Amino acid sequence: MADHTWRFFRAGGVDQVQLTTAKDLLALDQLDQKLWVALACPVKGLELDERTLQLIDTDNDGRVNAKELIAAVKWAAGLLKDPEVIAKRSPELPLAAIDTSNDEGKVVHDTAKALLASLDKSDATALAVADVKDAIEKFNKQRWNGDGVVPASSTDDEAEKKAIADVLACTEAPATDKNGDPGITADSVKVFFEELDAYVGWLDAGQNEAARPLGDATTDAYAAYEKVRAKVDDFFTRCRVAAFDARALVAVNREESEYLAAAAKDLQITADEVAHFPLAHVESDAKLPLAQRLNPAWIDAMTALREKVVAPLLGDRTELSYDDWMTLRGKLAAHATWAKDKKGAKVDKLGAERTRELAKGFREKLDALVKKDEAARPMAEAREKVEKLLHLTRDLMTVANNFVSFRDFYAKKGPASFQIGTLYIDQRACELCIRVNDAGKHATMAAHSKSYLLYCDLKNAKGETMQLAAAMTNGDVDNLMVGRNGLFYDRKGNAWDATVTRIVDNPISIRQAFWSPYKKFLRLVEEQIERRAQAAQAEADASVTAAAEQTDQAASGQPRAPQTPRKLDIGVVAAIGVAVGGITAALGALLEAFFGLGFWMPLGVIGLMMLISGPSMAIAFLKLRQRNLGPLLDANGWAVNAKAKVNVPFGESLTKVATIPKGSQRDLHDPFAEKKRPWKFYLFVLLLLGLALGWYIGKLDSYLPEKVRSTTVLGEAAPANVRVVEEEAPAAEGAAEGEAAPTP
Repeated sequence: MADHTWRFFRAGGVDQVQLTTAKDLLALDQLDQKLWVALACPVKGLELDERTLQLIDTDNDGRVNAKELIAAVKWAAGLLKDPEVIAKRSPELPLAAIDTSNDEGKVVHDTAKALLASLDKSDATALAVADVKDAIEKFNKQRWNGDGVVPASSTDDEAEKKAIADVLACTEAPATDKNGDPGITADSVKVFFEELDAYVGWLDAGQNEAARPLGDATTDAYAAYEKVRAKVDDFFTRCRVAAFDARALVAVNREESEYLAAAAKDLQITADEVAHFPLAHVESDAKLPLAQRLNPAWIDAMTALREKVVAPLLGDRTELSYDDWMTLRGKLAAHATWAKDKKGAKVDKLGAERTRELAKGFREKLDALVKKDEAARPMAEAREKVEKLLHLTRDLMTVANNFVSFRDFYAKKGPASFQIGTLYIDQRACELCIRVNDAGKHATMAAHSKSYLLYCDLKNAKGETMQLAAAMTNGDVDNLMVGRNGLFYDRKGNAWDATVTRIVDNPISIRQAFWSPYKKFLRLVEEQIERRAQAAQAEADASVTAAAEQTDQAASGQPRAPQTPRKLDIGVVAAIGVAVGGITAALGALLEAFFGLGFWMPLGVIGLMMLISGPSMAIAFLKLRQRNLGPLLDANGWAVNAKAKVNVPFGESLTKVATIPKGSQRDLHDPFAEKKRPWKFYLFVLLLLGLALGWYIGKLDSYLPEKVRSTTVLGEAAPANVRVVEEEAPAAEGAAEGEAAPTP
């Protein structure tokens, strides 16, 4: 295939390879991967059969990469007599199309026939994806399905069922059989019986007399001893400290303040408030009482020590000396050493009797069950190969045209694999909708796409939820905001309620960017007016409150508080005057310059608008040229290898704006329409004002009789006369200076 002739098409600003035949797919290993639009894609979240992508994903990392796609093409083509079957994208595979000249192909062919027979379709000549799915599900529900997992339902022997249940009870995260039940595996059986053998060996080691001073009662006795051992050691240590120095006696018995703090609470016999106090009152060389004068929190534990340990080993007594305690410790030392060396803790819950029972031949029985299941593995693998071949012959061409190139996306013959449906919102239908798992993380990367994005939470009638990112590529953004609701239709036509939760702002079009400064200015004016109105309302409310208070004071006979008269700030008045004068002068100069354009005034209007909107349009133009699909997909786990542009014309096709169908009848009468404004009157008034201003500044004097010219009517106050005086003054001064100069 080294001499394969490639065909490319231009889309998204990138030359993309055109894949239409099986020969094109078989030559993919020869195509420079720098020319691939994508090098990896996720298995989940795409509008492709997830099972197909799982079968291609041989390393099971949740992503399909270029190497795995090439391997899948080679494998499928190697099992077909004519690889062009792949290009047909058929959901059925004729058995005659399978190449039986090699061992693997023969196994696949025979297994396909067996699957049809299991479905009572022995006469069928083709196998469909739906057929193999049903057959495999039926096979997986059998006892021996080749997955190496044996649930308890695989055997009729009650002893074996109980043994399997014991293994599962002692296994962390047991494996699951293909039929859905938990079961044992060769590894879990090995680990279990290794633990069991260690546990039984440990039990056997503890059967000597030294380790069992009380016989079968030793275990319970040691548990009672171990529960109070640290507390008894603490008591005798405190007594020895008190014997060393009498001054420590108060300290080792705890301070009185601690008892007062505990007594201030509602106490119980086993109150935790006193559990940390000494077992009994500490004295120099005191003995530990076993029946009376004990810490209330430890009475039950000390009673168990006396009955299960002290009485059997030392005889019945009511107190314990330090030497007695050391004797008890010595007699239980061997058992303590054995207990600390405990092995097989995972099977301890089964008990000594059950573990010894399982140790007698059950490992061999369970291993035999696992081997019997694994004997069916070749049959199971053959079924999976049939399934894989059917999925690949149906979907490989589709996968390649949504991976190596984005032909399905740019050709607009159908939605691409990453387009999950259509979002209807604000009289628009957004077709570029991508599933996301975390809107916050996705937006961080997706913002680089330079697209206007709506992140929405979706919920359907079944209570299922989903998140998506929708690219808004047409229309305006005036009515788009967080919290707006829409309706989303997935690829199957199911409806989902959509709520906007996040917006990534970017330009949508040059037209929208042109009007953006004016809309921002209007919003600013509205905000300022609203803020001033709120301030005025607050001031009015304060005035009303003050007046009400004064009325109450007058009615109660209280003297009225003197009011400080407001002083007029001359500086503020002067500043306002200067500001008004400056604004008036600037407006006059602007209007004078504007009317000075004469017949070029329309161009002046256009120039002024471009001066305002130009920067916004330039920024929008640059961003729209950078708008591309890559970051949107990369944020979802893709590895997009090219800058797949979404220009303005293509973007408009991805977001359709509401239009009335051609040929529709329209009734233009709106009973609730607003009253028409007298635009002609407004234009007439505006024209009169313009003419008046032009006459005032002298621009119309050359067209008027002398009697009605502004210079005649207004005299010296006319702006035209003022300009003439200002222009003649320097000339007059120059002439005067020339006359005063001496004649040489």
